[in-house]
Amino acid sequence: MQVKVKGNTLIIIVNGDLDHHNAEIIKNVADVNIMENKIRNVIFDFKNSSFMDSSGIGVMMGRYKLISNAGGRACAVNLNQAVERIFQISGLHKVIEKYDTVEDALKEFNAE
Repeated sequence: MQVKVKGNTLIIIVNGDLDHHNAEIIKNVADVNIMENKIRNVIFDFKNSSFMDSSGIGVMMGRYKLISNAGGRACAVNLNQAVERIFQISGLHKVIEKYDTVEDALKEFNAE
């Protein structure tokens, strides 16, 4: 996993699977960055990932709840077919926005 901060947006680049093996690490790193950098929006970038399980869904929902309470937004980008399917089946698509690229998401967030 890599993280980048651009303005008030945290970009989490998921390397490998977003599953029970690395969900807690991603959660902790994201939460520290959200608090320390006054993050308003979170982008989950799946360009280097091909799978997500229920632990990953929990990580995304938890970060969504954390920032949405402060008026922020969360999205996912670069979804492959497998992650897209999990996104749809789990209902994540109803609360977590999707964009093709990080740049598309940043443009939308900055247009607020």
